Amino acid sequence: MFTILGLVVLFICVFGGFVIAGGSLAPIIKAAPFEMFIIGGAGIGGMMAGNAGHIFKGAMAGMGKVIKGPTYKKDDYVAIIAVISKLMKTLKAEGAVAMESHVENPEASAIFGECPKMLHDHGLVGLVCDTIRLMVVSSGTLSPYAVEDVMTASIKLHHHNEMKYAEAIAALAGALPALGIVACVLGVVKTMGAIDQPPPVLGALIGGALVGTFLGVFLAYGIFEPFGNRLKQIIDEDGEVLKVAQQIILGNMHGYPVPLIIEGARVCISHHNQPTFGELFDALRK
Repeated sequence: MFTILGLVVLFICVFGGFVIAGGSLAPIIKAAPFEMFIIGGAGIGGMMAGNAGHIFKGAMAGMGKVIKGPTYKKDDYVAIIAVISKLMKTLKAEGAVAMESHVENPEASAIFGECPKMLHDHGLVGLVCDTIRLMVVSSGTLSPYAVEDVMTASIKLHHHNEMKYAEAIAALAGALPALGIVACVLGVVKTMGAIDQPPPVLGALIGGALVGTFLGVFLAYGIFEPFGNRLKQIIDEDGEVLKVAQQIILGNMHGYPVPLIIEGARVCISHHNQPTFGELFDALRK
């Protein structure tokens, strides 16, 4: 919602200020479709040429994620901590056999089913299930420090891969001003082909060409660069849930008391989403 508000302010201030100053939007509206076809098409083509298919798709999906905002809110963290804690408690109380159905088919698991939103995060579910599976097959001989190293490596790789989407958008933002110049130059070439026309016609053609430069700079610094920066923030924030899962699993492996495990998970969450200790403790007692 805040992103949409920012876009509204952007458009009102840029185009509204132009109109208030006495400018007419008619030349911009007339030239924009053709200039956007050149700039947008070149930008998308460049992204496709410079990125793997899954990164291109992820970058496009990331634009939507910027509008929606981060995946997890306070209540989600409470539910996720409760689910992972219940999984570890079940492993400790009932043994490896009881965990097989949960980690091999989490979609059908009654425990995972307590937080449906969690099941849509394949990175989180994969981290939890793979780590518990590793603990099970090791028959209790696994060092918590070895598990910590493996989980840390997995989290870093996941974060690195997610950041590629934001980097692709940032690269597009960097290219758009130059692509705007390309569109402008093509407009000038078109103008030179009509050099014998009267000044009003030439003025309209030159104005249309300059719209290309304007759109390239406007899209780069008004939309795509801010979107790329915001996507980085969202990726960082959504990545906190992986650190939460790591703290709960490692805390249980070390045999720490429940209050310490809860606090270790809680402090991995940003303050605006961070539940209180009491909220988490109450959720685990249910």
